[in-house]
Amino acid sequence: MKILVTGAGGFIGHHLVSRLKSEGHWVRGADIKAPEFESSHADEFVVADLRNYTECCSVTHEIDHVYNLAADMGGIGYISSNHGILTRNNVLINSHMLEATRISGVKKYLYTSSACVYPAFLQEKEDVTPLTETEAIPADPEKGYGWEKLFSEQLTSYYSEDHGIDVRIVRFHNIYGPLGTYEGGREKAPAAIMRKVAEATDGSSIEVWGDGEQTRSFCHIDDCVEGLLRIMRSDYTEPINLGTEEIVTVNELVDYTLQISGKNLTKNHDTTKPQGVRGRNSDNSLLRNVLGWEPSISLKDGILKTYPWIWHKLNEKSLAKPPSPSI
Repeated sequence: MKILVTGAGGFIGHHLVSRLKSEGHWVRGADIKAPEFESSHADEFVVADLRNYTECCSVTHEIDHVYNLAADMGGIGYISSNHGILTRNNVLINSHMLEATRISGVKKYLYTSSACVYPAFLQEKEDVTPLTETEAIPADPEKGYGWEKLFSEQLTSYYSEDHGIDVRIVRFHNIYGPLGTYEGGREKAPAAIMRKVAEATDGSSIEVWGDGEQTRSFCHIDDCVEGLLRIMRSDYTEPINLGTEEIVTVNELVDYTLQISGKNLTKNHDTTKPQGVRGRNSDNSLLRNVLGWEPSISLKDGILKTYPWIWHKLNEKSLAKPPSPSI
């Protein structure tokens, strides 16, 4: 196959390119920037602004399959303070990519959405009922990013109905792992917590946003990439969750990280900081039914794979504090 991965300069896209190359495909990566931590393994990497329709047409030329991962996004601090520009950027990317896909005659198109599409009224308590795919409508998604993702899901479905494009729509639930952004304001909660722990002196404290009792499930990047490939190879064209059903509090996320770090730190909770919905968890019933598979890497095992990488990246900048974890 000749495959295009947009967002290939980002965390998930970079891992996906590497996996597709290992399976023998010819891969073109496209993004507004190159990967941050290591060179892309793509046969061809194009630096492109996919808010521009002409550039979308260029990168989809002579492509069989598209994995559209490109997005302006980040952690809760970023997405809660950039509603307008983030929504505009992503609507432009996704609408132009769909039209370019149609014009270029791409055979199959996968769009990566988010659990942020689910209604806020289903996520007001820590002890939440896992979210099923049909609950996204009637709509009340997260402001900005959630609305944009839900709209783009609908647009993807319309292109499938009107033009016969063979689509896949995947809703990510908090993906984390090595090579992910861990500083600068766009990092997600697991990476932010692991960075804070790595930088803290043993016996000191770290800041935790909120009271720490908000709940989430977190999916390791290896499971995420495996799921993307399995979903693309399936014949299922409706939105589908990709995450784990292992729900934890943010305090538990911190505790797991502390266990692996070997440090004893106090949590200082800051309830003035953004913390998103109160509780969110994936329902994988549909995923299991469609694929006969679901993510299996536990959060503790995922942190064990990720914390050492973040610690050593910080240590290269003389920011990490002992003890040093083994990789």
